[in-house]
Formats: sequence, C-alpha cells, structure tokens
Amino acid sequence: MVGNNVSHANNKNKRRFHINLHDKKFYLPEEDRHITLRVSAHGMRIINKIGIEEALTRAIRNGYIK
Repeated sequence: MVGNNVSHANNKNKRRFHINLHDKKFYLPEEDRHITLRVSAHGMRIINKIGIEEALTRAIRNGYIK
C-alpha cells in the first residue's frame, strides 16, 4: 500500500506501508518439533486463538502452505 508523508508545511512525499511480518517459531506437540513461520502480527493472534494445528490445517486447505 502506498501513501504520503505530510509535513507540518503540508509538503507531501510518497511512502510505503509495509506488512508487519515476523519470523516466529511454533511448537508442534504431535510431531514433537518446532517449525518457523513468517507471520504477521494479526496472524499470530489468530494462531493464539485457534491453535497452531488448526491454523496449519486452514493454511494448507487455502493453499498458503504446500
């Protein structure tokens, strides 16, 4: 997404809005191992809410993970 930085003098410069991505390690208890996923802050909240197993199932079903 793009937008403008607007100064106090109302000068406008183009800027970009970047996604808030993080490399995060998650533990899979049924496989007894850790996996590293690159997820957004919103994605981490979803994983905390529904659990890593359900999140991986949905990601595979929707084609985000092969």
